[in-house]
This record gives sequence, structure tokens and C-alpha cells, in this order.
Amino acid sequence: MSTLSTLPIFPGPVSATGRPATLGVMGGGQLARMFVHAAQRLGYVTAVLDPDPESPAGLISHHHVQTGYSDEQGLLQLASLCAAITTEFENVPSDALQTLAARRPVAPGAASVAIAQDRIQEKSHFTACASVSGVQCAPYAVIETPDHLQAVPADLLPGILKTARMGYDGKGQVRVKNTTELAKAWADLQQVPCVLEKLLPLKAECSVIVARGWNGEVVSFPPQRNVHVDGVLAVTEAYEGNMPSALSAQAQQATKSIAQHIGYVGVLCVEFFVLDDGSHRGKESATLVVNEMAPRPHNSGHYTLDACDFSQFDLQVHALAGLPLPQPRQHSPAIMLNLLGDVWLDAQGQSRTPDWQAVLALPGTHLHLYGKTEARSGRKMGHLNITGPDVAGVKATARRAADILGLPGLESLQ
Repeated sequence: MSTLSTLPIFPGPVSATGRPATLGVMGGGQLARMFVHAAQRLGYVTAVLDPDPESPAGLISHHHVQTGYSDEQGLLQLASLCAAITTEFENVPSDALQTLAARRPVAPGAASVAIAQDRIQEKSHFTACASVSGVQCAPYAVIETPDHLQAVPADLLPGILKTARMGYDGKGQVRVKNTTELAKAWADLQQVPCVLEKLLPLKAECSVIVARGWNGEVVSFPPQRNVHVDGVLAVTEAYEGNMPSALSAQAQQATKSIAQHIGYVGVLCVEFFVLDDGSHRGKESATLVVNEMAPRPHNSGHYTLDACDFSQFDLQVHALAGLPLPQPRQHSPAIMLNLLGDVWLDAQGQSRTPDWQAVLALPGTHLHLYGKTEARSGRKMGHLNITGPDVAGVKATARRAADILGLPGLESLQ
């Protein structure tokens, strides 16, 4: 476990010289865009490093360093501009973060990001935390060689074969029923290092977002319940009672333990499976299993923009800049609907304009579009938050909005 003995003191929105301080972010997508908005509201200047000239965050930031993530001159330019630097996604090269960290405070650090980049390291980290967190990961086996493949225990099948690196939103994952399918799947994945996870009786999925400061202070949002369609988040439900209270408390404590174990700084999301253990004395029972972590704000936390007094992006700014971390308060029940590029395509794949007039006429709807210029099937284009005074009303509005937009995944909103 790494520790931080000193608290970096960064200039606030206006430094002693009277000039605003600059916060930087690696990556220019929608998560960076929302971080930039949050930083600018506090008066910070912002800088984005991203190779795309039309990146959503680059278009709205004060500075856009338009280079690749490993470009040495670009990294030096970003470091020269900024007081501190964060990242919007886990696949930024860890050596680039190390280069930046030699010159400026970087949060989360390269070591934390490296764990999230590799499922083998991630599983090892979760296992090491289990004695404190009380939450195990799914039974698994590492497959890096033909000998590993031959040694896979039979009780891990059926399972899900996942590439150790570069897998997200259901990519790099194959369900396998037996050893024959497992061998074929590993061959189809070019025999790269993989993790085989036992397929478990899934009842629900949830996630917890925490923010940890340089001084070790941690604050947390309550767990949000998530629905995925084809491996991509479709719906997030965030309101009191969306999960049993005991599981909710356990998930929050486990996430804090996972962050503390590696001296994490910044916003961290940990995803969990809720397993159906059948019934016990007539009562439904469930077990929590940790799935994966994201060293950044997360899609499932987008509801915080409209349902909480501090959003996950506000906390990202506070953590990075060494500002006090407020305990966020959710003031309204909320449901988040993920908007993929399919919403802009008709049944024949032709472009169309969604009926925003009808959607925004519904009570408590908050539309967030990411400024992307091209809609493609599966591409994250925005999200719709629905808030209201009561859960039943929010669910009813979410169903109506989903019907208008043709969105999947609403079966849980009964």
C-alpha cells in the first residue's frame, strides 16, 4: 500500500499572483468535457491533451494540446501549462502519466491506472483487498500460456473469457460453455493474456463512486443500480431503496477499501455483481461480488450532474486541486438513460433527428449531449437524466422518454 505523507497545495481558482491556475486532463472525450465544465465553473483555466481536433473537451477548453498521448513534446507542453493533471480514461499509456508526474502532480497516478488497465493485476488487487473489504471477486483463472489453458479447473465453466488488456463496454469478452469453446475463444483472441471468470447467477449490477483526496480523505455516493445491454450501460437507477441497505453499505465500504489500499487520489468507480443466492427461510438473499474498477468518473455517475449538490466531476476537480472534499448529497431520485448513436439512426440505418421536443416536454428531463459531430451505432453521444420528487414519477417519465427514443433496457423500471 502506498501512502502520501504530504498534501500538495495548489493555487485556488485565483493564485497569489492574481492569475487563474490551470488544471489539465489527458483525453478529450465526454468525461473530459464534463470535467472541464466543472473546473471552469470554479474559475480554473483548463488544458486538454487529445489528438482529435474536434474532441468534445478540446473544443471547449482554454488550451488544446493536439498530440498523441505518448508524444513527448505534447506531454511537456501540457505539464508546462498545468498546476495538476488528471485523466479521463484508463487506457492512456501509464508511462505518459509517469512522464507528467515527474513535473506535476498527477491524479490518479500511473500505478493506480496500470491496475485498471490489466485484469490480471486488477483481480490480484481485489483479492488482496478482500480481507478488509469483505467482498471477493468472481472465481477466475489466468490464461497466458497453453499450459494455463490445459490447467483450467472444470468448475470455472461455463465462464466468460476476457482479454487482460484493452477490454471495455463488452469488448474482448467471449462466453464459453466448455473446454472446446474455451480453446477456440482463446485462439480467436490471438492467444493474448486473458482471464477466465466463472459465470455466476447474476441478480443485478451496481456501482459505487468515491473520491479520495491527497490527504486520504474519502467521500462516497450511494450505490447506483445499473442495467447493461450487450455489455454497454443502458440505464442507471439512483434513489433510496434501489438496493438492500446492508448490501449498499457493504459496497460503499468495499470501494473505499479498494481506493485506500493503493493510496488512490481522484474519483474511482468500482462495479459489483449482485448474485442471486436463492431464498433463505422465505426471504430473498444476495451476495456482492466485485467486478472491475474505473480510475475516473463513470457513466453510471452521470445522474449526479442533476440529482446531487456536488457531481462526480465537481469531486474530480476538488480531489485533483487539493480542495476540501464535500460529502455529496442527493436531493432527488434519478434515472439516467444512456444515449448511443443508434438513437440518431432509423431502422434502415439512415440518419434522423430524435424527437427532443417530445422528450424535453416531459417533467424533470435533463438532456446532456457531448458535442460529437458524427453519430454511429454504439457510439456514446449523450445521456438523459430524469429527476423528480418521487421514484414512481421518475420511473414513469423514464419509460415515456425511452419509448419516444426507442431505448432498450427499461424492463427493470416496473
